[in-house]
Amino acid sequence: MDQVLAIKEIQEKISKALEREDAPETSECRALLEEISSDLDVFLAQGIDFKVVVDHLDDSVFITDKDGLVLYVNPGYEKNTGILADEVIGRTVQDIIDEGKLFSGGATLDVLKTGKRAFRLATTYKSETPLVGYAVGVPIFDEDNELQQVVVNSRPIHTLERLRGDFGRFIDEATAVRNAQQKVKLHESADDPVLSESLIGSSASLQDVWKMIQKIAPTDASVMITGESGVGKEIVADEIYKMGPRKDKPFVKVNCASIPANLLESELFGYEKGAFTGASTSGKKGLFEMANQGTLLLDEIGEMPLDLQVKLLRAIQNKEITRVGGTKPIPLDIRFISATNADLKQRIDEGTFRRDLFYRLSVIPIHIPPLRDRTEDLEELCDHFVQIYGDHHGHQVQLLPVHLSLMKRYSWPGNIRELENVIEYLTICSSATGTIDMDMLQGLLNVAETGDLNMNEVTLAESTEQHEIARIENALANSNNLREAGKILGVNASTVSRKIKQYGIEYPKGK
Repeated sequence: MDQVLAIKEIQEKISKALEREDAPETSECRALLEEISSDLDVFLAQGIDFKVVVDHLDDSVFITDKDGLVLYVNPGYEKNTGILADEVIGRTVQDIIDEGKLFSGGATLDVLKTGKRAFRLATTYKSETPLVGYAVGVPIFDEDNELQQVVVNSRPIHTLERLRGDFGRFIDEATAVRNAQQKVKLHESADDPVLSESLIGSSASLQDVWKMIQKIAPTDASVMITGESGVGKEIVADEIYKMGPRKDKPFVKVNCASIPANLLESELFGYEKGAFTGASTSGKKGLFEMANQGTLLLDEIGEMPLDLQVKLLRAIQNKEITRVGGTKPIPLDIRFISATNADLKQRIDEGTFRRDLFYRLSVIPIHIPPLRDRTEDLEELCDHFVQIYGDHHGHQVQLLPVHLSLMKRYSWPGNIRELENVIEYLTICSSATGTIDMDMLQGLLNVAETGDLNMNEVTLAESTEQHEIARIENALANSNNLREAGKILGVNASTVSRKIKQYGIEYPKGK
């Protein structure tokens, strides 16, 4: 019988009982009947008939009592297995399995035995060929934690084939979410040990960067940090945070290039429950809310999609955001630091970055020069990394002047990050005494042997220039335009163009 109709009939009987002349005389009894009627009203107001819902599921639903007596199977079970309700209801699962005519296996008996969830295979025999399915059994307990029923949900195993085409997409999306989470760093205060790194070097250009940091750190001005990949933009952001007035507040870092565009908005602004398919039922706080009262680093800001740039600009101007799927504005007090290795002015000309957002974020611009333009910092950096990786791997290497001379001839397209990797490689692969083989270092850096150059006639600047020219010419020969050449060299197109003019390199204008 339909549950809603059954409940209405019960309510009618209660009403008639209360109206009868011989109605219960005790106030407790009348109160109980009125409470039952009220509870039924609440149930009906929800508008959900759970039996109707289960009857319309495609999955098979199989319910037994605590003794394994079959109480109910839904139409989906009959359709998927070919077994009719009349063939199983009122019989125990054990008897049916022992008979061996309808099905074998399944999860019911395991749940009855252990009182825990079970995932099992089941085989039914009503079709011409046995049909294998996968079944998930769930125990239902009463308020005294006594087992009352077992509910088994199952499907034919061939239905998994339908998921095969989507499986790769599911994995990609799950991986994207996981990577997105890994690319977000939250620091509660400047005391975080991860923020212990600092700028290394005493070159004039780096000292200029230090002076700028000291001036702007105590303010709330937005800062744009530019420079090639690996120069230490995140370290500069850390220094600004550690020296600023918000050092005891959260510092949230997000890499805009590493989070898929379709996830970036919900990661930044958060979302309300039910905002989209797959959204958490409780909603989620976004990175802006996590950084409230503190500092937010938008790394690789040049990779942010245009439509999201509009929303970011609005959030900065209005000092508030609205969650995805929400309507209530959330006020914000955040200091913004941005970082990029891209030429944003060029991207503005290309129409891929908003000019108004650029000026909002770039109130204070800080440019970090590449390592090849401050080779006087190389020795100090090497000593720093030798100490770190020597302690980490329990093996110290010995960098001699001839090694440093060779390293200074290299252009370091990966900058300090590349230098750090080289030092770790040398630490691990050097001899037991810590001696570095020159052939190994030359092969690692792809730098010509010292004997190829007359070191008494060629200055360090000239040898560096010759090496840069050779690398640029090779990159130009293997690319179609300046942007592609820049990717090969690890720099932006404007740097390649500047070097072409500086060294007088012949380059076809058509490229």
